[in-house]
Amino acid sequence: MRYGIVIDTRRCFGCNACTVACKQTNGTPPGVFWAKVYVEEVGEYPTARRQYTPALCMHCADAPCVEVCPTGASYQREDGIVLIDQDKCIGCRYCMVACPYNARYFDFGGNETYFPEMELTPLEAARQEGRATGTVSKCTMCVDRIDAGEEPACVATCPTYARIFGDLDDPESEVSKLIAEHGATPLHPELGTNPSVFYIR
Repeated sequence: MRYGIVIDTRRCFGCNACTVACKQTNGTPPGVFWAKVYVEEVGEYPTARRQYTPALCMHCADAPCVEVCPTGASYQREDGIVLIDQDKCIGCRYCMVACPYNARYFDFGGNETYFPEMELTPLEAARQEGRATGTVSKCTMCVDRIDAGEEPACVATCPTYARIFGDLDDPESEVSKLIAEHGATPLHPELGTNPSVFYIR
């Protein structure tokens, strides 16, 4: 089994619901976006348009972040999900340099809030209580939700069903069928990291 996500960019209209759902679920501080949406303008007037590319940790099968980690803090589960053991992370940030997708963030600490003129909201306080400052964080593909039999928050929230979650090793899964039918590809396959996130263009 290897979990992965197919993103149909034809359905994405840049609402950033995935970004908000990720931040709400994981309580990431301001400036930290485990899920984000890149925007670019393509074409020429009068047919120019905006193109949206949602991005997250690619949970690469050949993850360079895991290879360079000196303590084993970055590791990969049997189902392909790449995680960080906060107790082992020493904050060297080798993994951030090795990640070609800019998917990792360093926690500098501090009671960061979206409302600096007020105290932390109850959600912020609860989320920051478990933070390990001086370490690196990233998208976990909502591993706690997956282990509970649910979809990642970004997938469950997408209003246009542009994100599809499933088992890449199962040829009968919806993600495998979509990849085969539409020729979905990962971002920058030339890097050789074998990502678990595929895009339909």
